[in-house]
Amino acid sequence: MNLDSLKNHLQSFHVLDDHEIDDFAQQTTYKVLPKNDYFIREGEICKKIAFVLSGTLRSYFTSVKNEEITYCITFPNNLMTAYSSFLTAQPTPENIQAITETELLLISKEKVNALASQNLNWTLFLKTIAEQQYIELEKRIFQLQKGDAKQRYLDLLTKQPEYVQKIPLQYLASYLGITQRHLSRIRREIAF
Repeated sequence: MNLDSLKNHLQSFHVLDDHEIDDFAQQTTYKVLPKNDYFIREGEICKKIAFVLSGTLRSYFTSVKNEEITYCITFPNNLMTAYSSFLTAQPTPENIQAITETELLLISKEKVNALASQNLNWTLFLKTIAEQQYIELEKRIFQLQKGDAKQRYLDLLTKQPEYVQKIPLQYLASYLGITQRHLSRIRREIAF
């Protein structure tokens, strides 16, 4: 198992030194999540953080109309968890499912808390992650409220071209906040 992508991701925050990053990496466990399997289901309590080595995950909830609403897609080289459940130890309202076979590195909340209690850099790192999550959430809200669907799709296609084609149409349309028919129309327009 190659830990380089995890180490590079952690270095990108400019908070942790090489020894701290190595310590974190050595405490992770490797897991393969088969396509359509779940990292977590609604009602469970999240006790782990995952780093996505390969594959794609979707986070979704079920609406009052019993529709699955995909609100987040996690691509490789990103940390992922059911964040509010992880923080509060309360059951999560979301489901996190593998769209493709997905390789993960997992670390438990207990290990993360132990690192944070031993070293102020880990507290700063966790604060940075929380700030980043807030900024991403704000961007997503603005994108859905202000941008048009075609631009949202083009942005996603620019950032993750190799993965967008592997995401089933219904998940991608839900993530973009449009119907499958509208997404098909956008794809046709772009192709010309």
